[in-house]
Parts: sequence; C-alpha cells; structure tokens
Amino acid sequence: MSETVDVIIPVYRPDEKLNRLIDRLNRQTIQPEHIFFMQTLTGTPEDETVRKCLEKAKKGQIYTLEKKDFDHGGTRNCGAAMSKADYMLFMTQDAVPVDDDLIENLMRAMEPQTVATAYGRQLAGDDVGVIERYTRQFNYPDQSSRKSGKDLERLGIKTYFCSNVCAMYKRKIYEEMGGFVLHTIFNEDMIMAASVIDAGYEIAYVAEAQVVHAHKYTYRQQFTRNFDLAVSQRQYRRIFDRVKSESEGIRMVKQTARYLIGSGKWYLIPDLIIQSGCKFLGFRLGKCYDRLPMWLVRACSMNKAYWKSV
Repeated sequence: MSETVDVIIPVYRPDEKLNRLIDRLNRQTIQPEHIFFMQTLTGTPEDETVRKCLEKAKKGQIYTLEKKDFDHGGTRNCGAAMSKADYMLFMTQDAVPVDDDLIENLMRAMEPQTVATAYGRQLAGDDVGVIERYTRQFNYPDQSSRKSGKDLERLGIKTYFCSNVCAMYKRKIYEEMGGFVLHTIFNEDMIMAASVIDAGYEIAYVAEAQVVHAHKYTYRQQFTRNFDLAVSQRQYRRIFDRVKSESEGIRMVKQTARYLIGSGKWYLIPDLIIQSGCKFLGFRLGKCYDRLPMWLVRACSMNKAYWKSV
C-alpha cells in the first residue's frame, strides 16, 4: 500500500490506557505519517505529565487548546486540517488496539472507491460487567460488512452507525462532506456517516480491526449519556427522524435478556431493566430538550460545559 495515513486523537485527562494506545501505534505494521494529539489543557501539573506521555509516540505532534474551546467536531476538524495524508484515522484516548494490524486492516477495507469510511470493532475489557460485554458484541459483531443507502429500510439507524472511537476516513471525501459538524453535543461521527451515505458512498465495518474500549457507566451516567444522544438527534432531526431508532434499542434489550437467561445469569435481569429504563427515560427527555427549562437540561446532560455556549 502506497497510501499514507495520519492519526488524530483528542486528549483530556487520560488514564493508563493512553500509554498502551501509544505503544500499539508505535508498533503498527503500517506506520502513520503523523499522530496529531489535540490536548485539552487542565491548567494543572497534570498537563506536563500528559505531555511527557504523548512525547513517546513516534511522529507525534501535540497541539494544545483550552477546555472552553473543545468541540467534538471542531477539535477533530482542527486535527484534520493539518493532515495531508490519503486517510485519517480518528481515535479516542482510551481505545487500545488489540494487535499491530489495526491500521493495515482499516486501510485494506478502504480500497474500494465506493467506501468513504471504515470503523473498527470495539471489544469490552475485563473491567466491565456481563451486560456491557454483551452490548459490545451486539453492536460490534465478529463479521465485517458494508452499508449503503440501500440498507436504510432494513437497518434503520444502524445504517448510520459509526464511531470515532476508531474510524478511518478518506481525506478527500471528508473534505467533500465539509468535515464534522460544529457545536454538536454528541454524535458528530454518525452525522458525518449520514452525509456519507446520502452522498452515495459506503461505510465499512471492519471486524478484524479491533480495539479494547468500553465503559462501566452508573445508572445516572446511562441516563445523562442517552439524554445527550437524543439531544443530538433532535438537533439533527432532518437526519434521524427518517430512520427507525428506538426499535433497535428494544431489540438489543430483548436479545440481552435472552442471553442472560441462556447463560445462567438470569439474576442480572433486574440490573438490565434498571439500565434500560435509565437509558429510555434519558432518551425520551432528550428528544424534547428544547421544551425543558435550561436548569433541568443542564441537570440531565453529561456534557454540561456544552450548554454554557448555547
């Protein structure tokens, strides 16, 4: 492969996973031309500790920004503006590649001219529970696939499913789409995916390109995360109102319940019910956020800093 790739990673108060991520990137069979770290500063001595960690990356370049200037889409766009590579791989600071072939597998999936974006498989680590582990399997199966506009009727919102936890883009098509949307609370990756699909391109899911990434959210965090998810869908309802969304969540809950019963872990059903209830309530409230008082919106949101600029 003669094409080039850059990696772009926003960084803010990382944990030890960042060290493992950098180590894996340093050992990839296809090396990136640059790794652009977009470091959001905390104004504490922690910033220097993080910088020393980032300096371990081969061809790493560090760009700093203030917390008030961070934007899910805008910060990634700033990193992309520095790239001249054929492909851009966006990752998060806590996504640890499973092997040394991550970049190679993603680039191979991008070879067809019709493919604009390729995203990797997310595996749950040992630090999350059974339910989260199964959820990862549900959303990230072991079979690769490609999605296009022809799949909208069959897959619904899953057609637009893509995650910047680990997603590669053809730079020319990314620029053709105008980059990621600005000032969105969440979901900049799926909004871009919808634009890609609407433009007639395909999205590849690459099961061989694997990263370990999962969170063990509390019930409150499940609520606030899904509130923000629904806010983004409400803000971009021209995209999300035309596809089925909640039915996919119901299908996942049913399949998870069957899995728990079938594997003898029926005692986790109450936990599943509470988790699902928190997600559903957060989502329903988020869908009507523009009719709620701002104090309640802030209380329900995971990304509270976002509302300071609204």
